[in-house]
Amino acid sequence: MILRLLKELKGFNLDIYKDKCIKRRIAIRIRKTCCSSAAEYGELLMRDKAEPDHLLKVLTIHVSHFFRNPSTFQKLKDEIFPYLFSLCERETRESLKLWSVGCAGGEEPYSACLLLKEYFAETISRREVAILGSDVNPEILETAKKGIYREERLLEVPREIRDRWFTPEEGRFQLAPEIMAMVTFRQSDLCDIDIFPESDLILCRNVLIYLERSHQEKILCGFADALRAGGILVLGKAETLVGESRKRFRTVCPVERIYRVI
Repeated sequence: MILRLLKELKGFNLDIYKDKCIKRRIAIRIRKTCCSSAAEYGELLMRDKAEPDHLLKVLTIHVSHFFRNPSTFQKLKDEIFPYLFSLCERETRESLKLWSVGCAGGEEPYSACLLLKEYFAETISRREVAILGSDVNPEILETAKKGIYREERLLEVPREIRDRWFTPEEGRFQLAPEIMAMVTFRQSDLCDIDIFPESDLILCRNVLIYLERSHQEKILCGFADALRAGGILVLGKAETLVGESRKRFRTVCPVERIYRVI
């Protein structure tokens, strides 16, 4: 009943998520609203117009910060971006397309932008770079578009980059408009495999761990279809290829969970 209501009221499809994880998070709202049962909470969802948004926020908890897992971004800087730009040169592609899946407050795609601005400024001045950040939660995307962050989200940002691209404002930090303008944000979920955007690099870190294995496999194969020839997929440290998707990728770096489409 709760899953059906979320789908009808908010267009949010929970079918692909692990039951244990979903039930645990729904239980948080059941306790918070002092409902005696899941059935009573379902009735509250129909009656209280604000409650579906509260539940959606709990179900899509976003934990992120800039340059999360710094070694992954080091690998992007040292090897992956140079490789992708050389691929563009060889195949005379006019643009480089990057997709950050489950981008939360924008920290991941903005971190990629900061790398490009800091270390590949000349290259991106000559070649278009299109960066997309997608997330299922429209509220968190509005946060991403504002580009304002608490200091704890910036702890992994090198001091010189922080000083150059962030402005302190009333205890928070405003990201430079020049960086923000590089990213387009879009609400979408991973059920829409048929409309995955064409990409050269897909960052999907710490998203698949919440999904059922069969859906992980389907989504990973969808990524393979969306990636252009030689394209790169980056997963989270606790994630890996499953099922048929293993035949669609070659491992580039097992430690950082980086793969190249075959």
